[in-house]
Amino acid sequence: MFNPFRWPFRAQCFAGFGACIALLAYAYFVQFQLGIEPCPLCIFQRLAFIAIGLVFLAGAIQAPRAFGRRVYALLVLLGAAVGVGISAYHLWVQHQGPDPMAGCTPGWNYMVENYSLRYAWSKTLEHAFTGHADCAEINWTFLGLAMPFWTLISYVLIGAGAAWAGFRRRDQDASR
Repeated sequence: MFNPFRWPFRAQCFAGFGACIALLAYAYFVQFQLGIEPCPLCIFQRLAFIAIGLVFLAGAIQAPRAFGRRVYALLVLLGAAVGVGISAYHLWVQHQGPDPMAGCTPGWNYMVENYSLRYAWSKTLEHAFTGHADCAEINWTFLGLAMPFWTLISYVLIGAGAAWAGFRRRDQDASR
């Protein structure tokens, strides 16, 4: 009962959804209570957690059979891989030496509000992944490690949990 590795797929998906909600809630706590504004890469990491959480929620609501469980697990793994990539890039940016020529990119709100709808996402992606000055600042640590490191660990653990939930063998009577 208390071993999440033996829970039914539906319960494991609800737990994954809860983990994503908890991670997002902490990110909003850091932003609104601690006053640390997220950079564009942080926003994209949040979007990856939102996407993963929605896939977990859909899997929990549907409670599919074996093929469907594998599809949901692969979708979560895809989202987790994207999150790992963004987090790893963010860590790389933070560990580069300060570049005096690096220009600060505008904040997320500025990009979304001031770029035309036609070019909004392409410009936002371009600025998020080429402007390094605002994303290079380390303004939050836990155990000496920055937040992108902890999100990377979270993506790996969530992806591993989804793979376990979707691909493990189950008894016929406990398949849901």
